[in-house]
Amino acid sequence: MAERLSAREVVTALADDSTFDELPAPTRPSKPDGPLAWPGYDASLARAAERTGEQESVVCGTARVGGTRAVLIAFEFGFLGGSLGERTGDRLEAAYAYARERRLPVVPLVATGGSRMQEGMLALTQLQRVARQSALTREAGLAQVAVLRDPTTGGGWATLGAGADVVLALPGAQVGFAGSRVRPADADPAAYTAEAQVAAGAADAVVRPQELRETLGRWLRLLTCPSTTPAAPPDALGDTAVLPATGWDAVRRARSPRRPRAAAYLDAYFTHRVAISGDRCGGTDPEGVLCGFGEHRGRTVAYAAQTGTATRPAGYRTAARLIRLADRLGIPVLTLVDTPGAANDAEAERQGAGAAIADLFAAVAGARTPVTSLVIGEGGSGGALALAAPGNTWATPDSYFSVIAPELAAAILKRPPREVEATADRLRIRPQDLVELGVVRGTVGP
Repeated sequence: MAERLSAREVVTALADDSTFDELPAPTRPSKPDGPLAWPGYDASLARAAERTGEQESVVCGTARVGGTRAVLIAFEFGFLGGSLGERTGDRLEAAYAYARERRLPVVPLVATGGSRMQEGMLALTQLQRVARQSALTREAGLAQVAVLRDPTTGGGWATLGAGADVVLALPGAQVGFAGSRVRPADADPAAYTAEAQVAAGAADAVVRPQELRETLGRWLRLLTCPSTTPAAPPDALGDTAVLPATGWDAVRRARSPRRPRAAAYLDAYFTHRVAISGDRCGGTDPEGVLCGFGEHRGRTVAYAAQTGTATRPAGYRTAARLIRLADRLGIPVLTLVDTPGAANDAEAERQGAGAAIADLFAAVAGARTPVTSLVIGEGGSGGALALAAPGNTWATPDSYFSVIAPELAAAILKRPPREVEATADRLRIRPQDLVELGVVRGTVGP
């Protein structure tokens, strides 16, 4: 179990010194024992206030985190289990409205057991209010970065937590829609953890408490720096600027194990970077696609980079998620194309490969923020093209782009294996061929 701090202790641990300014709490007329006249509810509220020093289950205010001003929403689990009631909804709605008025990112620091039983359905409907405020904030182009504390369950997880743009979690935190008292008796407790949610693609990273302040500050800085200038394509990292002599030479160079891969390009391009993980649909593809945000020459650039393996459906969905987030925040995107093609096994089909690729095509095509692409290795068919920016794609000397792998093209055309190399030439897949054909804008050198 993660260490359970109070709301104000969490704020103190994360906010820059002496920068937290609490927002005034909205007031509403109180009724004896709440809206349902639940016997003893007033006494429970009074005991919770005496025990915690708080008047509600959330503390809202503004603070600087790593130098970036944000609205912080800190849950006090000691106040009736951090549960949501009508007055909680009032505070959350006011905090989100304040953030939009002043163009500030929102950071929910979640620790809740769900909706407040003593207020019945009126408590549950607060989730609709929260969802509406989150949607309006998203439409306003403002970032939401959630931190999942222990526990994060029920509607708090399904709105403030899982609904954020970036989801960070503390190690060992209990995270799940079903709380510990309502899940099946034989349920595997490991499935209801922060680590399990990251593995399932529902959260981006588990962050140790001692690293959370720096990590959160870095995320906020990167997500609050919009720009309309396209990202410059990276310089080629290969050891030669000489273009391939033949199509098959291009294929061999792109498939060479010595050729630089995505991680090397990202390390060379960015001063520092942070990663998103997961497609929010139950899947991840950490070996196939690297996605996140980084700093390049003093400004933020989002990236989605294939790693040279067959890209799986979760990888395409994660890349689409990244591009849409960057688009909403006004951050330019860099994509690195490098895959022999989309994964084509039976499991990939069951996971919706075609739909995932279609969604990525749509995300790139619909992006208002500038997208820059660089082919750094293999450009295999539609599985590679989905990540390429129309009209702003470049290529390195050790890359190729083809309608299909030359071997498969020869097989489809019923040509013998000895004609594979000639087929590669006829496909005109070399970087210089692609420039001539107008498929890419140009080649980049070391």
